[in-house]
Amino acid sequence: MTRQLKPTEKFGEQIPFCEPYWYQGYHSPHFHDGHRAFRKTVREFVERELIPHRDDWIKTGYPTSLHEKVYQAGISGIIYPKEYGGTKPEDFDAFYEMVLVDELARVGGGVLGQLAINSMALPPIIQFGNDYLKDLVLRDVITGKKSCCLAISEPYAGSDVANLQTTAVPDGDHYIVNGQKKWITGGMMGDFFTTAVRTGDDGMGGLSLLLIERNTPGLSVRKMETQFDNSHSTTFIVLDDVRVPKRNLIGEEGMGFLYIVRNFNHERFVISAGTCREARTCYSEAFKYAMERKTFGKPLISHQIIRYKLAEMARQIEALYDSVERTAYQYQCGVPDQHMGPQCALLKVNASKTFEFCAREASQIFGGSSIVKEGKGKVVERLYRNVRAAAIPGGSEEILLDFTIRQAAAKAKRLQSNL
Repeated sequence: MTRQLKPTEKFGEQIPFCEPYWYQGYHSPHFHDGHRAFRKTVREFVERELIPHRDDWIKTGYPTSLHEKVYQAGISGIIYPKEYGGTKPEDFDAFYEMVLVDELARVGGGVLGQLAINSMALPPIIQFGNDYLKDLVLRDVITGKKSCCLAISEPYAGSDVANLQTTAVPDGDHYIVNGQKKWITGGMMGDFFTTAVRTGDDGMGGLSLLLIERNTPGLSVRKMETQFDNSHSTTFIVLDDVRVPKRNLIGEEGMGFLYIVRNFNHERFVISAGTCREARTCYSEAFKYAMERKTFGKPLISHQIIRYKLAEMARQIEALYDSVERTAYQYQCGVPDQHMGPQCALLKVNASKTFEFCAREASQIFGGSSIVKEGKGKVVERLYRNVRAAAIPGGSEEILLDFTIRQAAAKAKRLQSNL
């Protein structure tokens, strides 16, 4: 017998597929009143405090005072433990974080990008750091007073993490760190850096994580200009005889690679959730434009090829959103992060490919308006330049696809050996 459920609350834009399905009156087994209330809080903050200033901040950088403001609004602290200043509700699950990332991704231009970076740089400290590091870093970062960045990639090693070359040589109660870090997001704001260093031999077994403070002599940071608009920052870091206390070692020496790989899966989940919204924004902008723009005496939406483009965009976006939900559900059910590698790898590839497709098709619908940084097409123009920032950081599409099948082949061999 079919169970009749009460109508669900509608929220936001009601043009089909311009918002997730559960915003538009459809039922979900995952989202409840707590998620709906949080969604409303984030949406109102975004509309009031962020979007009106976005274009100016892309030119100047957004103010770091926003970090405390978004924390005080009950938003950014929701993913962190209460003992460190977090505001995690009793019923917290991965779907709260999914709502947070999705709603903030409506802004674009890197505004409040540090929130995502903090969520990637803090977990190793929360899970493996000593009490000294937790007291030094967590509360100030979680409450928005300071920022923490993840410093892993180097000029000579991006996805090839096992071959990082930055060294940390013991010297009494300190390590002497030398090397370079490249493409470090948020570096201009960073007060702390969760940094991958080589404390041992070549290969993954020689890597460790150190917490390095911004004001340490020998550490210098410069901004790198990027293809995409960036009110946040992408940076290059030089470490020249930087003395780091040994008490700043995160976890155990030689365990850095395992900590990093474990952390990658959550990073890819976060990137995918935000990228899904970017793809949806492309669709939304293109759909509304197609309704009002006239060519050859009739609205664009009246042309079959335009409807086809919009339908293909919607199909891929909805499939991607379902995949993000499925991944969130695994986290909610307690599947260990280290078991989520192939799932999160494929999710991120699906996200960046969907975004790239939607950005291209939206640009085709806007025509010439999509290649100038003004007018009705400026949002799509900006999003198109952000595609590679979704497809490469956090693991390129090629690396992640290869990783997925290598993992599958390794498991297949183990299964065969057990026969």
